Amino acid sequence: MIILGIDPGTRRIGYGIVKEEKHALSLLAAGILKIQSNGDVDALMETKAELDKLIRAWYPDALAIEKLFFAKNRKTALQVAQARGVILLAAREKGLPIHEYAPNEIKLRFTGFGGSDKKAVAKMVRLTFRAPDLKIIDDATDAIAIAVCALQDKVR
Repeated sequence: MIILGIDPGTRRIGYGIVKEEKHALSLLAAGILKIQSNGDVDALMETKAELDKLIRAWYPDALAIEKLFFAKNRKTALQVAQARGVILLAAREKGLPIHEYAPNEIKLRFTGFGGSDKKAVAKMVRLTFRAPDLKIIDDATDAIAIAVCALQDKVR
């Protein structure tokens, strides 16, 4: 089973593609969607195009995404909500089941503490995948953790 994990954002959208086969996890790919547009609507279109490319390249069985939490900055929260909507639309158009996880749930399940910081999540990603030299941005490690949560649930 292959899960595409997404850590939504406005211009930095982390992704992690994780595979489970015979109870063994493997990290297939991780990174940041390349959103170059400055305009909000153009950035949303670019988000969808980049996500469509990922889905076509990896054929995931499901998409796992972080739920939106209320931030202090309302403008940022609204922009992330719009990007999330585009991501959910792209997944649904491709027929992917969608699984959503709250930030503290992801951290609790992945690190054992719901208030973990991004460094702790990144450390657990390196330990889980036996990749001590893995150098990827924290948005991508968060996305990997989200994908692992979905695999723990054996989503279908």
